Amino acid sequence: MDLARYVVDAVVVEGRGVREVARSHGVSKSGVSVLVNRYRAGGYEALAPRSRRPRTNPRRIPEALEDEIIALRKQLGEIGFDHGPRTIAWHLERRGVGVPAESTIARVLRRRGFVTPQPAKRPRSSYGRFEARLPNECWQMDVTHFGLASGIEAEILNVIDDHSRLCVAAVTRTTTTTHDVVDTFHQAAAQWGYPASVLSDNAAIFNARFRRGRNVFQTELDVRGIVQKNSRPYHPQTCGKIERFHQTMKKYLVQQRRPRTVRGLQAQVERFVAYYNESRPHRARERMTPQEAFFARERAHPGSPLFATHFRVRTDRVDNDGNVTLRYGSKLLHIGVGRPHKGVRIHLYVADRDVRIVTFEGELLRHLEIDPSRVYQGRDREVQ
Repeated sequence: MDLARYVVDAVVVEGRGVREVARSHGVSKSGVSVLVNRYRAGGYEALAPRSRRPRTNPRRIPEALEDEIIALRKQLGEIGFDHGPRTIAWHLERRGVGVPAESTIARVLRRRGFVTPQPAKRPRSSYGRFEARLPNECWQMDVTHFGLASGIEAEILNVIDDHSRLCVAAVTRTTTTTHDVVDTFHQAAAQWGYPASVLSDNAAIFNARFRRGRNVFQTELDVRGIVQKNSRPYHPQTCGKIERFHQTMKKYLVQQRRPRTVRGLQAQVERFVAYYNESRPHRARERMTPQEAFFARERAHPGSPLFATHFRVRTDRVDNDGNVTLRYGSKLLHIGVGRPHKGVRIHLYVADRDVRIVTFEGELLRHLEIDPSRVYQGRDREVQ
């Protein structure tokens, strides 16, 4: 504006000619004339630079379509579902509306103030990704927490398919035990088939190796030939897909009326899972729903059993009541040896359910087959 003010004053105040001013300052005669005319029409404020943007754009989408995009954005956001350009485009396509490019939808959202640009954000393409090649090649599972209106914190056991992102199970309980994990696993497998492998963190309900044992879930996987994988401690990125699923689910749940009971929370979870599996386009699956992606390819299956028999050797001492203890399938069992042997140090040789109790001197005190349904293993379990 400084140059514009200078040339205008040269003509209007000093009375110099337009041609002379233009030649002296290296600008066009027509440009000086335009500035002088704008000054005479609107004063010095009229000399401010004006936008060169055209008044009309024949390629701009109709106002009604923009309004529909904004309405979809608000509707999906209020429910708690994803509401980005890709998801909005998917819903417009399902409605039979002419779908603009995702970049166009993104521009509409920015222009209407629904998206704030984040130029410093790390681009998605810079992250390394991995995923299973086939459905049921790997299931990821984890437990997350959600507070109820009654003040109780419920636990939600989520299980998703690594390839398709299909949620094969989502069960709410007050407390989740290893036996609950097994029950949920079998129920999911009855509907979707057994996976070739399972990936989880190192929680005790999934993995008992840090207690130098095996729980009932690990035993079930071994018998069925299903490979168990566990993330590195304090490295949740390994189970990134199930962690991201937790976020998506909770984003929906916090938008709902907070339930007072576990049953009420389970009803909300089931409504979310139905939408997530059947109606929500997943950006990682090329806008297919998880259920469509699951059935789009041949499914993987478990291999041969890896550990048909589990072997252990333990050292213990017979207690004052003549018993020794042994953990099997997450249960602590008591095995009767006899009070005459109290205080004797023994070895327990365990081959799955077959147990031999031998003294340090080599004397066989008892040989039995464990009954997992009984806490106390009486003499009726003797192996002859």
